[in-house]
Amino acid sequence: MNLNKIAFLISLCLFVSCSEQKVASLNNFATDDDVFKSGKSLIALSYGLHDLEQATLDQQTLLIGVHGSNSRGYEWVYPLATLNNEANLVSFFRWNDDACPGPSITSLYALIDAKFEENPNFEKVVLLGHSYGGLLVAAFADKWDKEITLEAHSIASPLKGMSSLNNACDYQIPSSISPDTIFYEWRTIKELDGAFKDLDFDPQEVEIENSRVIRLPETYKGNKLGHNWSISWVADEIK
Repeated sequence: MNLNKIAFLISLCLFVSCSEQKVASLNNFATDDDVFKSGKSLIALSYGLHDLEQATLDQQTLLIGVHGSNSRGYEWVYPLATLNNEANLVSFFRWNDDACPGPSITSLYALIDAKFEENPNFEKVVLLGHSYGGLLVAAFADKWDKEITLEAHSIASPLKGMSSLNNACDYQIPSSISPDTIFYEWRTIKELDGAFKDLDFDPQEVEIENSRVIRLPETYKGNKLGHNWSISWVADEIK
């Protein structure tokens, strides 16, 4: 009986250890050939701001990826690894993309404040928001009032909003961004973007004063440059 119990406990421990989620970190991204597994580790994170590497006082830039709606995470693996260097702390903001962005914007603001307290050497914040996350980033940039530099990138994002979003969340398109904030709109070609191609308008096209607009090309590394590839193309451009 005792031997059977021991065997059961050993089997249970092996099952639990094998079924554990892989830790989301840049180190695992580098050693894991399966980007889908690495992507799952990002989306398995709890809501909040998560460092993907060891934080040090030598890091001067806080770089944050902000996912879009129904993200599977894999589209962020290459971009975040590509943008990493010794001078920045790469992080990922996991948020409730089934809800209005307002509460998550407030949360992100507070979380960034906490990072400043942990590392007073930060000189810059870089936000990269994709799709619905890009809408969050644009609204966040509109509220930024700190002296530290903010560089915000809205990638393949429906900044014009949708009627349901605009009404339910009281979302308003920012009419301008402070000239002290660096704000980029990276727009895909609507007809090649699976998220937008069936719409009768391009939800990316808005007029925001002081924003810098870049239209992405048709292809990237031999592939059609659609919705998810857009983050990788931007990462290569701003590296």
